[in-house]
Amino acid sequence: MTVIDPHLRATRTTCPYCGVGCGVLATPDGKGGAAISGDPEHPANRGRLCSKGSALGETLALESRLLHPMIRCKGVMERVAWSDALDHVANRLQHIIARDGANAVAFYLSGQMLTEDYYVANKLMKGFVGTANVDTNSRLCMASSVAGHRRAFGADTVPGTYEDLDTADLLVLVGSNAAWCHPILFQRMLANKQGRGARIVVIDPRRTDTSEDADLFLGVRPGTDTALFAGLLVHLADHGALDRGYIENHTQGFDEALGRARSMAPSAAATALATGLSEADVAAFFGMFLTTERVVTLYSQGVNQSAQGTDKVNAILNCHLATARIGKVGAGPFSLTGQPNAMGGREVGGLANQLAAHMGFAPAEIDRVRRFWQAPRIATHEGLKAVQMFEAIGRGEIKALWVIGTNPVVSLPDADAVRAALQKLELFVVSENVRSNDTVNSGAHVLLPAQAWGEKSGTVTNSERRISRQRAFLASPGEARPDWWILSEVGKRLGFKAAFAYNSAADVFREHARLSAFENNGARDFDIGALASLSDQDFDKMSPVLWPVREGAQDSPRFFAKGGFYTADRKARFVAPEIPALRSETHAGRPLRLNTGRIRDQWHTMTRTGLSPRLGQHLPEPYVEIHPDDAARFGITDDSFARVTTDHGQCVLKVVVSPRQQRGMLFAPIHWNEETASHARVGALVSAFTDPFSGQPEAKATPVSITPYEYVFRGFALSRRQLKLPDHLWWVRAAIPGGYGYLFADNADLARWPVWFTAMSGDDVAEYRDFGGGVFRAASFAENRIDSCVFLGPAHDAGDWEVVKTLFAKEQLGDDERGMLLSGRASDGLASAGPIVCACFGVGRTTICDAIAAGARSTAEIGARLKAGTNCGSCIPEMKRLIAAAEVKPVPQQAAAG
Repeated sequence: MTVIDPHLRATRTTCPYCGVGCGVLATPDGKGGAAISGDPEHPANRGRLCSKGSALGETLALESRLLHPMIRCKGVMERVAWSDALDHVANRLQHIIARDGANAVAFYLSGQMLTEDYYVANKLMKGFVGTANVDTNSRLCMASSVAGHRRAFGADTVPGTYEDLDTADLLVLVGSNAAWCHPILFQRMLANKQGRGARIVVIDPRRTDTSEDADLFLGVRPGTDTALFAGLLVHLADHGALDRGYIENHTQGFDEALGRARSMAPSAAATALATGLSEADVAAFFGMFLTTERVVTLYSQGVNQSAQGTDKVNAILNCHLATARIGKVGAGPFSLTGQPNAMGGREVGGLANQLAAHMGFAPAEIDRVRRFWQAPRIATHEGLKAVQMFEAIGRGEIKALWVIGTNPVVSLPDADAVRAALQKLELFVVSENVRSNDTVNSGAHVLLPAQAWGEKSGTVTNSERRISRQRAFLASPGEARPDWWILSEVGKRLGFKAAFAYNSAADVFREHARLSAFENNGARDFDIGALASLSDQDFDKMSPVLWPVREGAQDSPRFFAKGGFYTADRKARFVAPEIPALRSETHAGRPLRLNTGRIRDQWHTMTRTGLSPRLGQHLPEPYVEIHPDDAARFGITDDSFARVTTDHGQCVLKVVVSPRQQRGMLFAPIHWNEETASHARVGALVSAFTDPFSGQPEAKATPVSITPYEYVFRGFALSRRQLKLPDHLWWVRAAIPGGYGYLFADNADLARWPVWFTAMSGDDVAEYRDFGGGVFRAASFAENRIDSCVFLGPAHDAGDWEVVKTLFAKEQLGDDERGMLLSGRASDGLASAGPIVCACFGVGRTTICDAIAAGARSTAEIGARLKAGTNCGSCIPEMKRLIAAAEVKPVPQQAAAG
């Protein structure tokens, strides 16, 4: 337990992970760390945090931090002064722009930047350098929702709020594993189901943990969401559910959209045929939607990350517009945002097809922003979107790139081509808070140390349009600086001192707020003009607030219940989507499709979550999930290894055989990279096909093959330091209490392991060798605790990873513990808790199964005994499966009550 100095006060801030935007109370411990808890006063989470937010205190150490500016000199990164680094960046940019034009430079930003940082980056490039080659990793996340909103509403507007999740009678989740990816919001939905009787429908090719609580699960074929919602629109029209007055007064294009829907899915039977569903399930869904006024449709990456993503979004929006179930309490479409400030980035214009403040590149908007910024060479047309931007780098058209706070060599599709492209840059600048990641290691010329969460101060906007403060509660280490400051200093050196003379994040925020209201008068949705005059003190104290916040106006928290869209005629547009068709076909060489996504306790490329021992315990190894029938077809067995190959690359992954996976599909998580694993960079497998409207890449349906991959030996190593393992291993690294853990598999001669271990060990070493049996175990001790150890054996005979981790975490080993260590097994008084199920409270599978065997027959009873599932609730579906799988024997009433 962290002991907190009572004189240190808690700081109200906001979580840096997903788009829920949870409030956090961070109390510094005076030693560079902090105690973390949920903020009970923040309306987004009401005091709850998910496993990742709860573990933020474990991610604040400085061991991996970039603390000083660095420039590559003769192939080696050397520390330099800030002034030298900034001069170098500005001089090189000026040279390239003068020689090749403004479109030869680009910025690639991040949905984890603060709004103020985003604003300055966007202003610098689009207003003063003169190019719109500014894009962001939000292109991989929410771009299809943005495009769908703009086509239908005339603006990128989220109509509803989180309160609608509490009051809806039907919640439809499309392509969203909210139980894992937005667990705090999912718990609100479950509370509605349990308290009010709301029904939940889950539409997803995978039977995820979100489906465990669904009243209806629709396992659609990949890419057929548009057909499903086209069929729904037809059903609503044919059964008298249309709001003709709303359609007539507030929309255009309905007849064309309905006609297209009829051609695609004219009946429940036709819809079933198009989507791979049973007609009974389709009819049940249509009936639920038809008869329920208060319905919220929530959609996320399964909809967005598609080459037809924008059409999918508009097919959903069509159904809500046609029934006027939009902008009302408990009714509306709702885009679940993936990143903490993807919304803030969209507000400032952080995408290449936006200008600023929800304005685009129409002549009047360009002129308005030019006059406000007094911009000498404002961009006059859209720039290159992310995938196209890196393709242009590969062709040599973009010569300079500045990457801020993201890791595109891992996260972009066809990631090997991305890495190869970066080698061609004349100037490659990375602003980061870590010294090393796959992108930094792809030939960066300049590294600029940026502040991390806990040090930086500004604002973020969550999925419901709520602006919250991120506040600093730790001093900046080394020479780390805010991104807005770094960008402003370069802007000054490029000759624009007056435009970038900011003294604080509050200065930037006030200008951002003024621009939102400039010549607005209700013509644009995004308007926070009432915040433009906040003093520094008021900015510091600012409470979470929904936009719009118009000067002198009483704003509604929702949009569009009475029309008022942001098109020229103030009417929404129905969109007639194209007939859905995946961009690539399976064939004999690639007979399956690869779906990619997140897992419960990790985030993006693990730069932050990978530092937490708690978060590495649930699913520590990169894996591929496959249906039992496909596993049998291709000779794949559970807990073995498999080579997963596409036309773009290959990975070797652990195998999970699961009936919850759809036949013909594989699923692999996106998080691991070359810093954390040897063969698991899944982004390198994904095709770079993009949606024609949003530019968002298809990450859910790449043709793929799978073959068994055999390893003779398996093992693990633990160390107080990061290790360089022997060559030609399959390995994965995870943070563990007290150091680093490595799980590995090997086909090489066992005799190399004693040599490797001796070279890195001290004098106090214990060994066990049985080369005939394929076993080697060794431990090195320092001051009577384990300094490092390695366990290697055939198949599963290496030892118990959980038991040895427990011993490794101890500051002192007793004689019996030291004597038992190399057995790799639990001894009396040291039973293994098993793999972690509840990350919030560190409760393992064995502990939960023991509670079930002792009579706990529900997740509530397990929670009462062990606390598991009582915080964010994301482990509850797994606990339900353990209960269902257990053969619980009757126990005496007294024991059950205990």
